[in-house]
Amino acid sequence: MQTTISDEEMKIIELFRKNVYGKKPDTAASNQGHDGKGGHWLERQMGITANANNQPDLFGYEMKNNTTSKTTFGDWSASYRIFRDKEANLTQVEFVRIFGRPNPDKNGRYSWSGDPVPKINRASPYNGSVMLIDNEQNISIIYNYSGDPRLDKASVVPPRFQKDNLILMRWTKEELEKKLLNKFGQHGWFKCSKNKNGEYSEISFGAPMTYENWIERIKEGIVIFDSAMREDSNKPYASWRASNKYWNSLITHTYPPFPESLDNS
Repeated sequence: MQTTISDEEMKIIELFRKNVYGKKPDTAASNQGHDGKGGHWLERQMGITANANNQPDLFGYEMKNNTTSKTTFGDWSASYRIFRDKEANLTQVEFVRIFGRPNPDKNGRYSWSGDPVPKINRASPYNGSVMLIDNEQNISIIYNYSGDPRLDKASVVPPRFQKDNLILMRWTKEELEKKLLNKFGQHGWFKCSKNKNGEYSEISFGAPMTYENWIERIKEGIVIFDSAMREDSNKPYASWRASNKYWNSLITHTYPPFPESLDNS
């Protein structure tokens, strides 16, 4: 347990103890088909207004909710996407159909997720694309037609894309670092966790993050780009995630026990 607690952290701990601790999310009034209904309940209890801006949630801290296996840093689209390049003459749906694959369990719906998306240490086994980090710490996903193992690639990939070193996406260090530090670089982050009964039982805090450390975890395959882009939605679904085991390794302190000063509040 740390000895000094900032005023901002004390406010967060108090909100958690009064409004969240020992409770299960009450989502009866929410859209039951919405996966984020539990998260919206937590935001309301902590006094956070739902928004899409890339800023920390509360008093300079980013909040994370209880998750089963992975926790998200952010939904951060690439600075360059080939289907946003006018010269490429390509739509997002066309991109997904060319470089993604159909899902037989979804009536053949195409998506650019899973195997079609490369990992830093492993080329896509589906289309041969690779993820590279250059010396300036920019991240690129590059397609090489010569490395595409698909037997029907000549009919799937338009002639203008039948070449190597075709940049599909690129995240510049400048833009990606700004997004990371805006959320996690001020005071740090905290996560509200549940016990086996589904009740919120503890709140944990982690230190501010740096881009240098974060991109090293990408190089190690710990932080991954987890795309869920599909043909029936125009949303980018460009999440960067890591396992909860990694997130837990970043925790510096956890409550309860709560600070004694809260006992008289």
